[in-house]
Amino acid sequence: MADGSTIAWLLCATALVMLMTPGVGFFYGGLVRKKNFISMVALSFIAFALVCIQWIFIGYTLAFGGDAGGFVGNLEYFGLNNVPFESSAAYPPMLFMMYQLTFAAVTLAIVTSGMAERIKLSAFLIFALIWVTLVYSPVAHWVWGGGWAQSLGFVDFAGGAVVHISAGFAALALAIVIGKRAGFGEYSLDPHNIPMTLLGAGLLWFGWFGFNGGSALAANGLAVNAIVVTNISAASGALAWLCISWMRGMPSSLGMVSGAVAGLGAITPAAGYVTPMAAIVIGAVAGLLCYRAMLWRIQKKMDESLDAWAVHGVGGLWGTIAVGIFAMSAVNGVSGLVEGNVTQLGIQIFGAVVVMVFAFGVTYLVAWIINRFIGLRVSETEEYVGLDLSQHGERAY
Repeated sequence: MADGSTIAWLLCATALVMLMTPGVGFFYGGLVRKKNFISMVALSFIAFALVCIQWIFIGYTLAFGGDAGGFVGNLEYFGLNNVPFESSAAYPPMLFMMYQLTFAAVTLAIVTSGMAERIKLSAFLIFALIWVTLVYSPVAHWVWGGGWAQSLGFVDFAGGAVVHISAGFAALALAIVIGKRAGFGEYSLDPHNIPMTLLGAGLLWFGWFGFNGGSALAANGLAVNAIVVTNISAASGALAWLCISWMRGMPSSLGMVSGAVAGLGAITPAAGYVTPMAAIVIGAVAGLLCYRAMLWRIQKKMDESLDAWAVHGVGGLWGTIAVGIFAMSAVNGVSGLVEGNVTQLGIQIFGAVVVMVFAFGVTYLVAWIINRFIGLRVSETEEYVGLDLSQHGERAY
């Protein structure tokens, strides 16, 4: 029977998650040079618009259609066929479709980190459509749509693997294929507007309550727990990164919000399975791990400089494994290592590694093919002028 409170909560959660996509745009936009600000924000808006159409036609059915060999969904929901907006269940399937659409969109927006300041808009449109179809939709089916991972007992409450591992490692693969920005390592490519990045982080933190709380798919105590541990992990991650960066120099505001996003990404798969005390540990470890990952990326001179890999990829990887450590059966029926369940930890590690390898490998192949036959990058002149002018004919300032 339809539950009005659940429907109302999922409508609100859908709106909250939608807000995260422009939040990613502002977060990334502040990190690039001013000549590429419009480009970075626009990529997030374009990602949302493109996924809206892709999801309706093919994405949703590939993710949540009837299982086809454990790998992908069938075409029963093609064009939203057989997806009603009224239902005898607690919420209409059409509402669930819309909620999941916002997840796919924000995941694609995170991937734009790997192409910052050098992507050709036409190439992005092609890459984005293929990536959501061949990477995001199958992984969502594995974990949430009745695929092999779900059958194995792998759990991911709100997208640690589906969203953060897949986006983070995809961004790394894309950055490797597209190559470094002109001048990377030779002269300063500092962020042009840190307050804009702080604003973006605030939008993300706010939207994450719908991201994780809404994944309970009900207006109940599990949703409350998810929101509480989400907030705790974000705060813990922010403070951990702030402290470690302070020990090495100055207490960076940019580092603080990066730590918050790391904590948010790490708690995402665990939000429906762990207690508030575990969330403190998960967030703090995420802040420290992701900080070290960022330093490693800098040391290796890899130009994935908006750090989707270090923050989302590594944070999501840690959080997905942490479910197998800290899950408590009293929260949602899943127990982890702290309750003596070694098997769940093994399943979590296996699932996380498979998603990581798949997302990186397929993204690398897709990006390589597009780069080989179409070209991912703008010309040297266009890159020098900036993507705001060369791709959009606009100036931010």
